[in-house]
Amino acid sequence: MASVSSSTESHIDASQRGNFKAPLAVVTMLFFMWGFITCLNDILVPHLKSVFDLNYTQVMLIQFTFFTAYFIMSLPSGKIISAVGYQKGIVIGLLTSGAGTLLFYPAASVPSYPLFLTALFVLASGITLLQVAANPYVAVLGKPETASSRLNLTQAFNSLGTTIAPYFGGLFILTSTMLSADEMHKLSPEALEAYRLAEASSVQMPYVALAIALIVLAVVMAKFKLPVIADVEDHHAKAGKLSDALKHKHLVLGAAAIFVYVGAEVSIGSFLVNFMGQPDIAGLKETAAAGFVSYYWGGAMVGRFVGSALLQKINAGKLLALFAFIASLLVLATIFLSGGAAMWTILAVGLFNSIMFPTIFTLGIDGLGKLTSQGSSILIMAIVGGAVIPLAQGALADSFGIQHAFFLPALCYLYIVYYGWKGHKHNLKAA
Repeated sequence: MASVSSSTESHIDASQRGNFKAPLAVVTMLFFMWGFITCLNDILVPHLKSVFDLNYTQVMLIQFTFFTAYFIMSLPSGKIISAVGYQKGIVIGLLTSGAGTLLFYPAASVPSYPLFLTALFVLASGITLLQVAANPYVAVLGKPETASSRLNLTQAFNSLGTTIAPYFGGLFILTSTMLSADEMHKLSPEALEAYRLAEASSVQMPYVALAIALIVLAVVMAKFKLPVIADVEDHHAKAGKLSDALKHKHLVLGAAAIFVYVGAEVSIGSFLVNFMGQPDIAGLKETAAAGFVSYYWGGAMVGRFVGSALLQKINAGKLLALFAFIASLLVLATIFLSGGAAMWTILAVGLFNSIMFPTIFTLGIDGLGKLTSQGSSILIMAIVGGAVIPLAQGALADSFGIQHAFFLPALCYLYIVYYGWKGHKHNLKAA
């Protein structure tokens, strides 16, 4: 691999992959940070919906823009890592995300919805680079047979970030002065403009704080002696073509599983605040509902810690199929129930979302050998499901109501049942 040796990197071959606790702990900070930032979108959705008086389809452009960056920037991110190495790639990703968070300040000053979307795209481009680097890196920091367990453990800290973020966002972004659409329509043009400016400005300081945190983390990552695993770096440098990776059925089916999983998870999270605000569900104000969103993401955190232990003893594919089946049943129950029961069944989905992404990811790249980096890029590109499916669910919500629109993620989970039970199987030998 070109230009991977530096004063901050030490080459370690595969036989020495047993003492990586410190590097794993440092990389885990990245999982926490991008989880925190990504989940703040669930607070931006109801906030900007109110500020700019958007319908569900329009406001889902937030998730569409954010997750489209994964599709567009995944392959360029892989090329960056090939050119400068995992460590420098991570630093570049953190600084890019920092630049995106800083763009929220002028977006709120105008205020401008298109500029908010631009800031989100830049922010997500940096996170894409982090994902392309960190997910496969964690997967190889140890024995291949425990890769799913290890990635679930780091993803648990990602879920810690997603659990804290809604509370943080509800406290600092959502305000008690938010008006309903009807109340906004009664304001004069001057008063409406003043209201939008005041509400939009509430995102400025939180995102500036995030920018500072990202820059500090970039400095820490630049100075830490992150090991280079010689055979993995060599695989990355000599990786085959993308078309070669796409010949492996379990990878292609895994990409489809990532697509529908991320789409379902993001769709549910994006609609939670508005769903819990429905009079026949819980009738909660935005600030109160934001606190309950933490239960959704907190469930994923708990499930990943538990799942990391379970995956040491239970076949990863079978456990994935079981969790996906239960998640689908919970979403279907949400459609047909009302009141608190509907609220708690949809929040419980988070617990069973827990192991899905890291388990699908490790099953998808299993046995790819020198094509691992190409396979990883394909799987990260599939995160674009978080752009497409929420937008589709937004259109369904506008047409049939927010509750019936949950039928879409229920179908997504049924596909994951298939992938866990059968679709991931292959006859390749581990590299």
